[in-house]
Amino acid sequence: MPEPLKVVVTGAAGQIAYSLLFSVAKGDVFGKNQTLELLLLDITPMMEVLNGVVMELQDCAIPLVKKIVATDDPNVAFKDVDAAFMVGAMPRREGMERKDLLKANVKIFKAQGESIEKLSKKTIKILVVGNPANTNACILSKYAPSIPKENISCMTRLDQNRAQAQIANRLGVSSDKVSNIIIWGNHSSTQFPDVTHATVEVQGKNLPVYEAIKDDNYLKNDFIKTVQQRGASVIKARKLSSAMSAAKAACDHMHDWFCGTEAGKWVSMGMISDGSYGIEKGLMYSFPVSIKDGVSSIVQGLTISDFAREKMDVTAAELADELQAAMAECSD
Repeated sequence: MPEPLKVVVTGAAGQIAYSLLFSVAKGDVFGKNQTLELLLLDITPMMEVLNGVVMELQDCAIPLVKKIVATDDPNVAFKDVDAAFMVGAMPRREGMERKDLLKANVKIFKAQGESIEKLSKKTIKILVVGNPANTNACILSKYAPSIPKENISCMTRLDQNRAQAQIANRLGVSSDKVSNIIIWGNHSSTQFPDVTHATVEVQGKNLPVYEAIKDDNYLKNDFIKTVQQRGASVIKARKLSSAMSAAKAACDHMHDWFCGTEAGKWVSMGMISDGSYGIEKGLMYSFPVSIKDGVSSIVQGLTISDFAREKMDVTAAELADELQAAMAECSD
């Protein structure tokens, strides 16, 4: 077996990590033959809960897991790490102003970015899950400047999975029959789930989604709103935010990043913009991405309609405002 990968999960005592850790440990993400060292980071008041999570992982008796470290010290958690699931972030609480939320998350991702800069491997692949994910990833990148920009991403895979499921359910097919849905922009209610370039296999035929659905009004209205508001719908029904589906999406994202995507197929990942599609450089924006040999590339040459451009510009503007507000909270 290969040498163990060192994988850190922040917010490791939380509900998303509780679902995430089992999938990572049993080989769903990095492979069934890849051994692992798990470094679990949380804040000091959560250490007793985290120790319980460690007990459960031990009791799973998973052969791939060679070592588990539970800690409240970033300097322990990020030492020589190969991959990072940045799940922990300050959630918005009742009565909290937006600037207060941004300030709290700047503090968290500044400290963690500085530890990564100092201690982690320069080849580390970082997935920011904690919201606001796009902006948090930009802050982390600012404080870990030697980590290549393409090695820092944020998660919009949950939105892609949600969109894929909606199309599959509409057509009565399994979700794996739907390909190349794009999530543009922010992981927020301004995101744009785009099926213009998507295809679906129906009764053995591969069709454009627009041709298969035969309802442009649905695809340009209710479908988009359903995906945009799905997180709020889960909270309303469950009285808690998405956890199982968020963990599954994080695993999907990291798996594809390490193992690659099929030729001609892509996934949506939040990546630092290089100016593609007219999106301002430096924004952490969700694009269609193809991945080969661990290298992720923003898909180029896609036709963008006026309808799509309008949606993309709205979410890009929100991201630019959010990043500007967060950067104003940085002390240096």
